[in-house]
This record gives sequence, structure tokens and C-alpha cells, in this order.
Amino acid sequence: MSDVSTRTVKYLAEVARTLEVMEKDLPYKSEQIISELVKARDSGKRVYICGNGGSAATASHMASDLNKGANRKDSPRFRAVALTDNIPAMLAWANDSSYDDIFVEQLKNHLEKDDVVIGISGSGNSPNVLKAMHYANDKGALTIGLTGFDGGKMAQLAKICYTVPSNCMQQVEDIHLLIEHLFSLILRDSAECAQAKKG
Repeated sequence: MSDVSTRTVKYLAEVARTLEVMEKDLPYKSEQIISELVKARDSGKRVYICGNGGSAATASHMASDLNKGANRKDSPRFRAVALTDNIPAMLAWANDSSYDDIFVEQLKNHLEKDDVVIGISGSGNSPNVLKAMHYANDKGALTIGLTGFDGGKMAQLAKICYTVPSNCMQQVEDIHLLIEHLFSLILRDSAECAQAKKG
């Protein structure tokens, strides 16, 4: 096998092993998180999502999936906002204040009690994500963290946190996207089941 083929097989095997370990605790965490997201959706609360780099892409993707993919006709809709998407606002705060403020200052305009703030950070130590979550906790919002490695500071800060059991940033980011897709599908199917019961 070539070096590329060998590394491909190794990478896939590492992801598969991580997913196997996750079968022990992700189902329980999924129930917790899905329950809170349903509560936010049904009560008209907003869901704010933030992260840096690859996690910023996942935050945008998650907001898109919640706002469209998780919906069914005649069921309540999510009010999801990716704090990563307003580039002018982020750059203004980064330039005039600090990069650490790019998410928290957006929350100060909009966040209300019982909203949900989801922070995505592979290391669990991104200062701007942690600052936003500190603020959210202080304002009575629910904080949810998605991390990797040892969970970092977010593992203690978020009210609900899931730490992907991997020390490879790329694989942690892969699995965060898998998790958000899982949540979106469960939420879509739960909305569909609720409609069927009404009918």
C-alpha cells in the first residue's frame, strides 16, 4: 500500500474507534441536549452558536440545519443564529475592542433568559467562546458545549458538555459535524412524530 493509502486507512480506523467509544455516553448526552433544544424551539427561545475556524463552519452549518433541516410543516420552528455569520460585526469588535469579544458583544444585543448558547471548541479553551458562555450563564441562558481532547475549561463552564474522546483536532471537528447532523435528524423526526400524533 502507498503512504497515502496507509494513512487513509489509519485515519478512518481512528475515527471508527472514537465512534465506538462514544456509544457509551453520547446517547445519554444526546437525550439531554435534544430535550433542551426541543424546549427552546417550542417556547420560541433563540439558539446561538459560536466557534472558531472549523468550529465556526460547524456553527454556521448547525444553524442552517436547525433553521431548515430540523423543521416540519405546521410544527414550531427553531430560531437559530450562528454568531459566526455576521463578519462585519465580528471584525468591528475584534478591531475596536478584542478578538475575545466577537461573540459576547453580539449576545449583549440579543440574549434573553432561557435562550440557548452552544459553544463549539475542539480544545475547549477558546477565549472568545468561553467569554460568551460565561455571559450566557450569568444571564440565565442554557449553555451547551461541544469539545474534544480533555474538554478544557468548557467542560466545567457549560451546563451540558459533550467531549469527543479524541486528541486529533481534525477528527474532533469531523465528529462535531456528525453530532450536529445527528441532532438535526432526531429533531426533524421528533417534529414529524408530533405532527402524526396531532393528526
